[in-house]
Amino acid sequence: MAEEIRVGDRVRIQLDAKFGERQGWYEGSVFKIDPYSDHRSFYWVELDVEAQKILGMLQISIINPTNIQKIS
Repeated sequence: MAEEIRVGDRVRIQLDAKFGERQGWYEGSVFKIDPYSDHRSFYWVELDVEAQKILGMLQISIINPTNIQKIS
């Protein structure tokens, strides 16, 4: 994670191979951050409409910092 991510930030998240055909990058907005440890947090992301349709979910949490990137 290059930049600090805050509530309200636009981000893209990466889903890995365990998501099968749906693996890849998706965009959304951070709406909540729950601390997990001194070095990690759960980033709760409300997915964009297109991602919601593909994934069949409205929101997702990401803990691995390599799987979330801030976008402008």
